[in-house]
Amino acid sequence: MATYTYETTVTWKGEHWGHLKCGNGPEMEFSAPPELHGHAGVMTPEDAFVAAANMCVMMMFLWAAERFKIDLISYECKAEGEKKIELDRTEIFTRVTLRPKIRARGTEEKRVRRALQSATKYSLVANSIKGDVIVDPEITIV
Repeated sequence: MATYTYETTVTWKGEHWGHLKCGNGPEMEFSAPPELHGHAGVMTPEDAFVAAANMCVMMMFLWAAERFKIDLISYECKAEGEKKIELDRTEIFTRVTLRPKIRARGTEEKRVRRALQSATKYSLVANSIKGDVIVDPEITIV
């Protein structure tokens, strides 16, 4: 079996600021969320967590749509992560809800739903989440 390695480097920049450099090239500033003494308007670990699930399911859906021969017109997905703070102050995401809006041409809605189920099933990030991953699609066939 193949093994792949992905790297990131984070550097503290003072106060509650950090800099992220991904092994694939992108770089960005990040902070804790404002409610945790961080800064608004920049990436947070919580944003990155929810975004990772959203991006991974979309990429797997594109793969599945090709395999299912779906003529995809558009895909847009809003994702929301629900975080719970336990009594001992530990935190966990209990749910990530994905709400994709999918437009396709000349196929059955059932086929698009099967492709979306396949995408979720094979999503590395979705499979790595302890909490529930809910997919609530809006599918339009033209």
